[in-house]
Amino acid sequence: MTKLSLRALNRATLDRQWLLERRDATALEAIEHLAGMQAQSPQAPYVGLWTRLTDFDPAELVTLLETRQAVRGSMMRATIHLVSSRDFLAFRPLVQPRLEREVYQNMTYGRHRLEGLDMDSVLAAGIARMTESPATAAQLRDHLAPLYPDRDPAALAHAVRCLLPTIQTPPRGLWQRSGNPAMTTADLWLNSSVTPQPSVDDLVLRYLAAYGPASVSDAQTWSGLTRLYEIFDRLDLRTYTDATTNRTLYDLPHITLPHEDTEAPTRFLPEYDNLLLSHTDRTRFLPTPTRTQLPLRDLLTKGTLLHDGHPKAFWKQTKSTKTQATLEITPFTPLTPQAWTTIESEAQALLTFTTPTATPEIKRTDR
Repeated sequence: MTKLSLRALNRATLDRQWLLERRDATALEAIEHLAGMQAQSPQAPYVGLWTRLTDFDPAELVTLLETRQAVRGSMMRATIHLVSSRDFLAFRPLVQPRLEREVYQNMTYGRHRLEGLDMDSVLAAGIARMTESPATAAQLRDHLAPLYPDRDPAALAHAVRCLLPTIQTPPRGLWQRSGNPAMTTADLWLNSSVTPQPSVDDLVLRYLAAYGPASVSDAQTWSGLTRLYEIFDRLDLRTYTDATTNRTLYDLPHITLPHEDTEAPTRFLPEYDNLLLSHTDRTRFLPTPTRTQLPLRDLLTKGTLLHDGHPKAFWKQTKSTKTQATLEITPFTPLTPQAWTTIESEAQALLTFTTPTATPEIKRTDR
């Protein structure tokens, strides 16, 4: 089998993630190509799409959410993802085991709080409340508490959120809007007469198209599912060897990998970007020195600057008015003057995207 260096894996996955070259595609095409985008930070997908597409307008995603072509709901790893409505209907049943573990193994809302309950009746009560209107977690708690007075209302609401295919409805997730997340179910929100046939095989193929080459363990980390080895075994896949660990890596047979010397442009990733969340072994992006000096949680939960294909700094927009917008960049590895020049250029473009009428300011800060 062909051996792939860490640099080759880095460039291959950046290419799949549309981070080597911005693509001329619609927002819906990008969301589906990526098999969903992490979205517990409601504004994050807008930056994630801007950094991947040639001409992304936030209004495009707003329209997708308002017309119900895309939704935000609990999906892979029991976290909130932005996905197309088609993919939500096709993939949400497949990740249900992970959502069930989230309910019954949760230390806060776990099995001990739910033992002996008629869970079907709890879910029916949750559906009844959401049929009236989308409900926040607090509204679900208020509705369920008097029906089950000897139970923890928060645990009941958590079970409803996870065990039902719940969707967070707008205005949550709209561009530069806020609001408490209100939930409803896929049946109530999408009212689809055509339900895609769930297929774990398709889920694995979609993962590899967006994140490959990857190991079985990588796919399980991304999806939150287990026992995927037999799925990989029966699929027609190309195999490689990780030159560093000798792991077997799988990929779609028709995809040609970019040359490992391909230049990787500077890119700004939003917090929780799936690029850094979707492999068990993240070494292709996070060299050991970086991992040892920074808490992994910081790398996953903060905006991250990629330079030469690797995280080099954190970023955040610290000030935003109609007249002034400030982007703060905090390097955690040395940056050359040449690197900083390209970073400033991309940072200016990002501020033009987020606050087009404001004067942009780029600030470099120390950790």
